[in-house]
Amino acid sequence: MNSTEDRPTADPDGELEREVRQARKFTPQEAIGRLAGAGAMKGGSAVSLQQQAENEVGCWLQSHLNDPMNALRTALNRQLKGSELLLDNLDQPLIALLTHCERLLGSDFLLKELVREADVEWGRAMDEAPYFERTGGPQHPDDPYTIELVRNLLAAVVKQLAIGIE
Repeated sequence: MNSTEDRPTADPDGELEREVRQARKFTPQEAIGRLAGAGAMKGGSAVSLQQQAENEVGCWLQSHLNDPMNALRTALNRQLKGSELLLDNLDQPLIALLTHCERLLGSDFLLKELVREADVEWGRAMDEAPYFERTGGPQHPDDPYTIELVRNLLAAVVKQLAIGIE
């Protein structure tokens, strides 16, 4: 009668947990999880708010920015990623994107820098020398990112964001 097999188990969940643990390796991640206790991640996300905001901006641009080469999207993401503007708007990252695009459109210098970054990104992706637009000179016919094109694309982004945020 002293056999443990004859006694009913008081905690069936505990026994199931022991069986599961016997069949797997113990990892440092599991140790940290056990130290944190049950329910440590309850209601939380393993992805930081900053990363969530950056992902939301990237997904929005992917589906709304008409950029078949993706170089402009990549350059915009790079400029916004980790920026003070985004960090100040983690709960509303599209507001940060809207404000950033409006700043770009309001400054010829910033717009030219974005076009230059997009050209570099395009050149890197295509393994070609980028075509940089020269002020006052003729533009290259194969240049996929001109100041005028990027200005129009950003204006469309601002318009879509303004409609979607209101």
